Amino acid sequence: MSGVMGNNQDVDIDLGRLFSAVWERRKLVAGIVVVSAGVALLATTMMTPLYKGETRLLIESRSANLSNGPAPAAANDPVLDALNISSQAELLRSTDLIRQVAADLRLEETDEFNPHRQSFLPSPFVLLGLQQDPLDIPPEDRLIKEFREKLQVFAVENSRVIAVEFSSEDPRLAAAVPNQIAKVYLQLQSGAKLDNNSDVTRWLEPEIATLTEKVREAEAKVAEYRSSAGLFQSSDTSSFTAQQLNNISTELARVRAERANAEARAENVRAAVEAGRNSDSLAEVVGSQVVQRLRETEANVQAQIADQSTVLLENHPRLKGLRAQLAGIRQQIDGETRKILASLDSEAEVSRIRERQLIQQLNELKAASSKAGEEEVGLRALEREATAQRQLLETYLARYREAASRADPNAAPADARVISSAFEPSEAYFPKVLPIVIIVALASLILTAVAIMVGALFSGRALRPTGEANASAANEPVTVVRERAPATEAGVSVDPVDAAAAAAFVSANEEPATGSTASPLQDEAFSTVGVANTLLRHGVPCAFAMSPGGDAGSTATVMLAREVAERGKSVILLDLSSSGCPSKLMAENMRLPGITDLLCGETAFGDAIHSDRLSDAHIIPRGAADVESAMRASDRLRIIIDALVDAYDLVLVECGTAQVSSLEKLGGRPEMEIVLSMPEGQDHQVVELVQQLTDAGYRNLLIMAGGVPSRRRAA
Repeated sequence: MSGVMGNNQDVDIDLGRLFSAVWERRKLVAGIVVVSAGVALLATTMMTPLYKGETRLLIESRSANLSNGPAPAAANDPVLDALNISSQAELLRSTDLIRQVAADLRLEETDEFNPHRQSFLPSPFVLLGLQQDPLDIPPEDRLIKEFREKLQVFAVENSRVIAVEFSSEDPRLAAAVPNQIAKVYLQLQSGAKLDNNSDVTRWLEPEIATLTEKVREAEAKVAEYRSSAGLFQSSDTSSFTAQQLNNISTELARVRAERANAEARAENVRAAVEAGRNSDSLAEVVGSQVVQRLRETEANVQAQIADQSTVLLENHPRLKGLRAQLAGIRQQIDGETRKILASLDSEAEVSRIRERQLIQQLNELKAASSKAGEEEVGLRALEREATAQRQLLETYLARYREAASRADPNAAPADARVISSAFEPSEAYFPKVLPIVIIVALASLILTAVAIMVGALFSGRALRPTGEANASAANEPVTVVRERAPATEAGVSVDPVDAAAAAAFVSANEEPATGSTASPLQDEAFSTVGVANTLLRHGVPCAFAMSPGGDAGSTATVMLAREVAERGKSVILLDLSSSGCPSKLMAENMRLPGITDLLCGETAFGDAIHSDRLSDAHIIPRGAADVESAMRASDRLRIIIDALVDAYDLVLVECGTAQVSSLEKLGGRPEMEIVLSMPEGQDHQVVELVQQLTDAGYRNLLIMAGGVPSRRRAA
């Protein structure tokens, strides 16, 4: 911990000296950079160049649509999902495929895959036991291992494309291997489809034979049941009984219509005859040919009577004969009318008889149909079984024909195609001489400069004191600093903004010069604002506050905590005072769990921390547990303070009127910052306390003699 003043002098890093140290050794740095670049250039030129070829495959569904239905949507094809694309990439890395490619290209005969044809000197890693001797590995396993190290297969992101890359010392081999991998892969895919079709046909053949026999038996059962039950069919959709019912119903409706028509005509003629109306108004009479001839004869006789009446007398025999003839004709017409009426009555009677017969037949057919309906239940069950067997047979036959049609290799293309073939590269992809040399040179430059800077820091040449005041007081045993708050006209102190920066530092045990009348404390103490400035400027993590004057000093410590909180820093006050004054000023009530409860193990660490009522500061109050029991666990105070230091910018420990001898028991250490909160203290009291602290080994001291609140809090 850096104190305000003390034996350990604060230092800063001098950047100018750091860069000067590097510049002074510029020749060494330049030499190291040149040597590193030369070694990198030599190493890269001695490396065997590697060439890379790449082939790209597009995974897509290429199955021929042999059915009449629409082709399935490509997006829903299971061949095109993400998992299948990854599976196809793994297939391209499979051992069987690698083994076949190596055999097709005879890779075991190339120097690159045959360690016997490589350097006669063994690898230094093999000699040191860090690597297995390639000759100890079986040739096939060695070839596959080497092949996998040079092969890269990956799916191109956001696509259905798989890239196959292969690196080799031979540019021709770098292009031939990925192309051969793609060729073998397509053959394997097509062969898998052919094998699948062959398996399907072999499985379907016995199934189709079995289903054919089942369909024949089911249809025979249907025919036998229909014959035994008399359920003959007139068509594919209706039975013979139903057809008869339909025909008789139609005929019955027609006969009823004829009967009604005949009865109406007969009733009309009968009413006309009984009423003595002229029969010329009756359509049935007028339509009779006999009546028509009689009407013509009647008209001729009437004409003759009219002609003879002009020349003959009324009683003339000729006229009498004509009138008698006319009366006979009219009688014939009446007789014919009655015959027509009798004919209509006969026709209506025939229709009634026919209606009764049809009704009787209809009732008989209904009874037969009801019995046939019960028997058709069993027939329909047999027909459903036969239909199901027939549909399954037709499905199997369709699949068999489709699978058989794909037995030709040309009819089963692989679900992939090459969209980019590898070509023989003309430029090696490794090593890149210029980038490697540049990177090695820059790395050597940076590492060398860092090493020189670290050496300068450890030697102390790149460090400088933080200020001349610290350098002049480095050997002072104890320093007490005070700041005088200028008085206003009303006698009220006003906080100086830069009081801490302007305060003078003198030694507490420094004797005044001979003849001098000055007090041993020649400078004024800090106010609350000044102490806050000093603690924050030097980054003090923890400070112990002693208040010999009692609650007045504890109140000043509370104001110090609130001042630090107002500056946006996290601060917590630990109340170890006997009176509990900070807890009364900051906590909501005195019954909250605090440090005594924490030491006695009666509360959790987080439950002992509370917020200040008037600021953003936090407080661990005195607590409600027994003080004597808590002090028996006082050795835990240092652990608690260290934990708070890790969580807060500043930890203030208010010790109240505790004696100097009790500081260590309360968690104090010689390197800790000590704040003497003495708003009303006298110089002789300050001198005594400083001397006691000095004798106890505490070197970092601050005196807070003013508890004046800041203007913001006063507002």
